[in-house]
Parts: sequence; structure tokens; C-alpha cells
Amino acid sequence: MEYPGTMIDVRPVADVGLVRLYVLRAMYAVIAFAQGLKTWPAILHPAHAWDFWNGVGLSFFGALTALSLLGIRYPVRMLPLLLFEFAWKLIWALAVWLPALLNHSLTGSVADNAAGIVLGAVVVPILLPWGYLWKQYVVAPGDRWR
Repeated sequence: MEYPGTMIDVRPVADVGLVRLYVLRAMYAVIAFAQGLKTWPAILHPAHAWDFWNGVGLSFFGALTALSLLGIRYPVRMLPLLLFEFAWKLIWALAVWLPALLNHSLTGSVADNAAGIVLGAVVVPILLPWGYLWKQYVVAPGDRWR
């Protein structure tokens, strides 16, 4: 059903079960609050001036945690955020962590943050509703170009 005069679809998402919806909500909550507890104090009360990449990273995590709050209410509509979460963690694990591990040079901030990021790269895809994602983003026709 759509609201008259709008494009908002309010049909229940039959392809994603209720248990999966709560699992997704829990994942958004963990991202929002666990990462947010580290990120937002650094944004709101910076200890020093940020360099470019520190600013990019904190801004990225600030946006991720804020948008994850929307995922608690709209777990299916915000699935692209979880795909992004999985993608950046997988890229980091393959491009940063794995080479350092294989070269026996895993030290500093890479070593300190590896467990959480690599764990996320493993856990997030396990919890995603891949059947729904396949139907919505691969099989379904794309949006019109004109």
C-alpha cells in the first residue's frame, strides 16, 4: 500500500522475517552505540586539531553511527548502510590487516583495532538477509535513467 500522493511503500517486508529484523536492529544499535561512544566524544570535544585523515575518519564514523540510529527504526531500508559497513571492513582487512599479518608487522593502531574490524567483516555478512538483498539489488530492475 502507498500513501495517496506519495511514493512511500508501507507494505511489510515479507522476505525478511521478524527475527532477522530484530537481529538487524541489534546490529544497528551496536554500531550506533559502541562506535558512537568512542566517536562522538572525540567529535564534540577534540583534544587537538585534526589532520585531514583523522577528520575524515571521525566524520565517517560520526555519520555511520548517526545513520545507524535510523537503522534501528528502519532496518530494511537502511540495509545499504550495513553493506557499506561490510565493504569498508572487508577492504581494510584485506588491504591493511592481512598484509601486515603476513609480513609479521602487525603493530600500533592496526594491531589495536584489528580484532573489532576483522570480526565485523566476518559477523556482518552472516547476519545480512542475502536472499532479500539479491532480489532487491541484483535481480530487480534498476531505477529508470530518464
